[in-house]
Amino acid sequence: MYRIEEIVIAWIRDLMKTIKGRDWIIVIPYIWVFLFFICPCFILIKISFSDNVLASPPYTSVLEWLSGEVLQLRLNLGNYLTLFTDEMYVKGFMTSILIAGTSTICCLLIGFPMAYGIARTSEKFRTIFLMLVVLPFWTSFLIRVYAWIVLLSPAGVINNVLIKWHLISAPLPLLNNSYAACIGIIYAYLPFMIIPVYSAIEKIDYSFMEAAYDLGCSPLKAFFSIIVPLSRPGIYAGSALVFVPAIGEFVIPELLGGSQTLTIGRLVWNEFFGNMSWPTAAALSMVLLLFVVLPIVLAQRRKDSRIY
Repeated sequence: MYRIEEIVIAWIRDLMKTIKGRDWIIVIPYIWVFLFFICPCFILIKISFSDNVLASPPYTSVLEWLSGEVLQLRLNLGNYLTLFTDEMYVKGFMTSILIAGTSTICCLLIGFPMAYGIARTSEKFRTIFLMLVVLPFWTSFLIRVYAWIVLLSPAGVINNVLIKWHLISAPLPLLNNSYAACIGIIYAYLPFMIIPVYSAIEKIDYSFMEAAYDLGCSPLKAFFSIIVPLSRPGIYAGSALVFVPAIGEFVIPELLGGSQTLTIGRLVWNEFFGNMSWPTAAALSMVLLLFVVLPIVLAQRRKDSRIY
């Protein structure tokens, strides 16, 4: 009688014996993905179908050996049904989508002109501007988020300046709301939008714009007819790099959004560490993963089908 883990380990051991010298160049990346992505996903799937119990670990096993050689599989679908029937989880999903979508659009509106300006500058200043874009990464992520607390708090810099200039009579509620969370996400993930868009714009042949001018196009019409369509790969990549981490963000909504901003990241944290309901938290994580990964996979398949 063997446990499932022992069977998997034995299978991996036999597989590694069949791998020869140079094959490791190909195998090592697959092993990395298997150990640090696929295995954790399988563990989360297993936990998400288990029952919550007061024990250590706080969930039951989905596989159980009965008398003889009978292996029983017990799947609890209630964890997933709860996510779509409980108003709290539905609200968390909608809030996360709204914040991530708004932040992505704002990053695109701010980042596209910046990327276009950097791509059209001379080689001498282009490196300097790119360095300024990535310069915030040299500072701790938490320090940058805490800086926004200093700026947006009722006794912060922005309210003090507005009161001093007699523009307002009382501090504005700039902190502990969804708007503050959006501002923090836009600030934190804006470079992830600028760099892919810049990379796409830089590859565009500027002679297309000159041809459009010769044919009578205005600068604005030529920009939206040539630059924007040809930079779509960078727009798609930048939007994915912003939207995917933003929808599961926990630190920024927790520090800037406050208790009123209920997001998926906060719900997962509360279920794992507050309620000790690991099955529900694992189900939340898997639904979020599927919600993010499936559209990207479908979009990639559609792109590949167009190529062939």
